[in-house]
Parts: sequence; C-alpha cells; structure tokens
Amino acid sequence: MNCLKPIRFTGAILFTAMLGVVFAARASAQDVPDLGPKPHVVIKPMESHIGNTTGHAAAAKSDYRRYCAGCHGDYGDSNGENAVWLDPKPRDFTIATFKCRSTLTGTLPTDEDLFNTIARGLTNSNMPVWSTFTKQQRADLVAYIKIFSPRWEKEKAGDTIKIPAEPPITMESISHGKALFTKLECWKCHGPHGEGDGPSAATLTDSKDNPIRPYNFAAGKGDSRFKCGDTNQDVYKIFMTGLDGTPMPSFADVIQPNDAWDLVHFLRTLQVNRHSKENEVLSAAHGVIPPYVDRNPPPAAAPPADNKPPGGAN
Repeated sequence: MNCLKPIRFTGAILFTAMLGVVFAARASAQDVPDLGPKPHVVIKPMESHIGNTTGHAAAAKSDYRRYCAGCHGDYGDSNGENAVWLDPKPRDFTIATFKCRSTLTGTLPTDEDLFNTIARGLTNSNMPVWSTFTKQQRADLVAYIKIFSPRWEKEKAGDTIKIPAEPPITMESISHGKALFTKLECWKCHGPHGEGDGPSAATLTDSKDNPIRPYNFAAGKGDSRFKCGDTNQDVYKIFMTGLDGTPMPSFADVIQPNDAWDLVHFLRTLQVNRHSKENEVLSAAHGVIPPYVDRNPPPAAAPPADNKPPGGAN
C-alpha cells in the first residue's frame, strides 16, 4: 500500500501545475486586445462654426472617405493606405495635436484654424490645397475631424493670441532679429544660413518619434512660404504658438511682441529668393547686416552698500 503514496503525491503535483497553467492562461488572456475586425467608425454629432457657416460631421462622411482617408486613415489615426509612402507622415487626428493654430501651445485650434489649413494646404508636405471644396464642405470636414478624438468633447479651443501691429521694417529691426536668432539658438536646428542644416537637425523627431526636418528658409523661389501661411502675421503666430507635435516651441514666454516682429523680419532675409520688403532693405545695405546695438540697455545695477555707520566710525 505504501507504494501508492508517491503516485498520489505525483498526481497532486501535476494537478497543481495544471491549475497554474489554467490561471496563467486566464491572466494572459486579460492582456490580449479585442480581436477581430475593427468596429465601424461612429460618426458623433460634432459641429464646426466658421462665421455664419455651421459644419456637420455626418455630411462629410463621403468627402472624408474619398479625399482624406487614403492618407489619414478611416479612423483618423494617420494609417491610411498611402501613409507608408509619405514623409512627413499625415496628421493623426486621434491625438488632436495640430501645428497650425492661432491658439496657445498645447490647446486645441479654432474651427477657423482647421478650416484655413484645409484650403491652404501644408507646404513641404503631401497635404494639397483643397481650394475646390466649397465653404460648406470644408466646414463639414472640420466637424468630421473632431469625431476621432475625445478631446473635442471635453475641451474648448484655446484662447486666440493677439497679434499687434507690425512695426516698420528697418535695418535695426533686422539686426535685432539676427541677434535673437543667435541668442535663442535657432541656428542649432535651422542652420547658420537658415538652410535647415544645423548641428541638431539630424536628431530631431516629432511627437510620434518620426524624423522631422527643420524648415529650410533658403529653399524655394519667389513664392516660397512657411508651412502655416505666407504673411508676416502667419510667421509671427508660429513664434508665439509654436508648432505642437514638433520640436518648434512657443516663444511667448521668452520674447516680447516687438522682439518677435524683429525675428520675423530677419527670417525673411534668409528666404533669399523671395521678393520682400526685408530683402529690399538688406539689398540697400549691400547685403550686410550690422551688429545690433541696444539703444535701451537695462539700467546699471546700484553699487553695493559699504555698510559703514554715519560719520566714518569703525
């Protein structure tokens, strides 16, 4: 009879081991994502408001699938069938992070910001100019973009920055802008001549770890423009809002409004093939930007007190 004890003991061990496998399988099953085909896109009743035009998400379903899904994906996650071939990658609407905005960094753009981006396109990317869309179609597409991220249900668009009047374009303004370009170390990414070849350029990535190239100011012809527009006001907005999702930060807490305008004026001179007032001023100075001289330096610090009592007593 004693010979049965080892068998019973071995059986108990095997039973315990089998239970362990079962529980381990159940535990690992909890980590497995939902399997099977993706569910259909739920078109939430989102709206957009641009002036007197109200956009409705449901109305843009056909246009989005025909014109946008090939790059941005049916689910707005930037995984469209064409995305693998594109550089830079399409915008991922699920994270609701946008470069071209009139709002403070980290906040949602206004409906008008998205509306303008669709019409303008994004230079140096595969986002074309959709000028063939009607105003209503664009408004509907703005509303449709909002169905992909819960941020649009929880947050409002950020506060729109105020753009002060542009001061005169002078050599002093350009000179100060050059000094700021140096002080803020813009050249480390954009290069000393603005050609996008700074020492940090090769290391830059966007918020999804995709390689990203700094803007090359010198590229392009007479109509060369920035990603978010072609006016000086558009460039000013980039400095004060930053390009969210990229290494380009907001300088709103670093420089004053007039400083930002001076930086705009200097950057225009780096667009060497662009016809601009800035390049006219530079040409009149034979292409030489003089060193900046601060005409309003900060007041000198008061000399330290000698801490001696009145009368010269020790």
